[in-house]
Amino acid sequence: MNVRSLLAALTGAVLLAVPATAGAATPDGLVTSGVPTQGVTPIFSHTKQNEPAVAVDPADPSRKAAGSNDEIDDEACAAGDPETCPFTPGVGVSGVYFSRDGFSWTQPVYQGFTARDCNGPAACTPHPGPIGTLPNFYANGLTSDGDPALVYGPRRSANGRFSWSAGSRLYYASLASNFPGRQAFQGAEAITSSYTDNDGATWSNPVIVSRQSSATFSDKEQIWADNASSSPNFGNVYICNVSFRGNGRGGGGEPVMLHRSTDGGLSWRTTQISEATNNSQTGGRQGCAVRTDSRGTTYVYWVGTDIGTGGTVFFQRRSTNGGQTFDQKRIVARLTDAGLPDPATGRLSFDGVAGARTSTFPSVDIANGAPTGGDATNEIVITGTDGPTPSDTQPGPNERAIVRYSTDGGNSFRDAPVASAGGDRPDFPAIAISPDGRQAYVTYDAFHEPWQHTTANPRPMEGVVRAARVDPVTGAIGAWSELHRGVTGDARGSSQNGLTAEFLGDYNYAFATRSGVTAVWNDVRNAQDCPPIDVYRQKTVQDIQGGAATADDEDVAEARADTADAEAAATSDGTTPGPVNQECPGFGNSDIYGGTYAP
Repeated sequence: MNVRSLLAALTGAVLLAVPATAGAATPDGLVTSGVPTQGVTPIFSHTKQNEPAVAVDPADPSRKAAGSNDEIDDEACAAGDPETCPFTPGVGVSGVYFSRDGFSWTQPVYQGFTARDCNGPAACTPHPGPIGTLPNFYANGLTSDGDPALVYGPRRSANGRFSWSAGSRLYYASLASNFPGRQAFQGAEAITSSYTDNDGATWSNPVIVSRQSSATFSDKEQIWADNASSSPNFGNVYICNVSFRGNGRGGGGEPVMLHRSTDGGLSWRTTQISEATNNSQTGGRQGCAVRTDSRGTTYVYWVGTDIGTGGTVFFQRRSTNGGQTFDQKRIVARLTDAGLPDPATGRLSFDGVAGARTSTFPSVDIANGAPTGGDATNEIVITGTDGPTPSDTQPGPNERAIVRYSTDGGNSFRDAPVASAGGDRPDFPAIAISPDGRQAYVTYDAFHEPWQHTTANPRPMEGVVRAARVDPVTGAIGAWSELHRGVTGDARGSSQNGLTAEFLGDYNYAFATRSGVTAVWNDVRNAQDCPPIDVYRQKTVQDIQGGAATADDEDVAEARADTADAEAAATSDGTTPGPVNQECPGFGNSDIYGGTYAP
């Protein structure tokens, strides 16, 4: 029986879901609050949000901004062919939100290229109109493609020098592709930077940051501003990313790049800071992080391979002249990759076949004393998920969110206590340290079942925020305790647009102040598991293993490098389990939740 036939058989069946359980006494709030509704039920793919980032203004910690991959403006699955849930060509996905307390968030409405009113049954005709994503891309021949990264930095005063007294500027780094039929840059994907000086009332035009060629797929960016006025490079803005050559389809180099702006994001200079080779000996490189200390030293971290052992490691390079030149790279952490190979996606997945993909990216922060630098300890903290991953056939200990720290400017690192709770399988951990170096925080998605070979069983997960005291003299990090645990949901309710697998993205985020932390995380409490989709995904895996299909690549789809409907070829008979919103109205409803918590 094909999956389409199973819809009728399963109509009215009790949908498998993890019961919603009350979180901790501390609250949390919905960050992605602007999702439009059809009647009273949110519809997929408007309801798909992931990969959150957050920024807090050091000069005014009540000002907070967040971003996510947000399909609020894409067409609904029910538009046109109800068996497809495509990304709408030309419609951006770089969502933006603002808050004063970290719990109540607003999503501004701008004008751009939109399909948010394409709810079906008519085929979608995207057009200029209201958007909840970064503006000014459509007018400049671009499409915003998510992977958000945000940071507040100082503005320049009348004398041309950066000063917090001149105000704050919010920078937003995003991926971008060319708008259909136009070519604003070469290659498949570029890194852009936009900024606002007035809490999102208006935004600059996006600036192409990355160095592009016809074979360049720029990806995995992070942004930081030198935000301590004690620094000789105060006001500089840095973006790191990985430049995938060969347009991200494998076989090309993968150097880590650093881009720096000294004029408030108006122009950028690029430096390659790693080798580009990607082969069986050297391996490639992936997600990066960039930070600065109170003395103006710039630190860049990324995940790669130790040639000597073949193991996964975090590398570090430092610059003492504002990102112009760097010292030699050094290994600062060694990890075992989390996740197991997933035939449905061709990548490591965290929770099972057709599950959420995972990554071992470094998350880093430095106690640089912003906004003045006066009370900086310059302690560096770094975290990542350390495997291996247990499965339903080979049980073992859970993964851990390991933490390492340095009190000597990155010359050496020591192990801190494991940040994750013993019963959690932590995915996408993010770390932050208070500017005065007295408190450390982590947030992550906690999974509770081992990696599963079946899609039939629940896959419970929720967001977690934890904290630890830091000795201001020695820098030693104490035991971790729980600040917040969110509401549990079932990860099977998240989805790629091709429907063949779950999707939660690549990271969560946290930003610390002297009084607490603002954290944001991927959340599936409102996502509904859909048994027909579970069966469809299991069949997809079986077909792929039998050579009847190819895996969907969410990155390429999100970048519009391949906008064809991946699901059309995902089963041997070419059928798909749609329309999902009639059968399972909450399916695909992945959200971003967050909050601000005192230690």
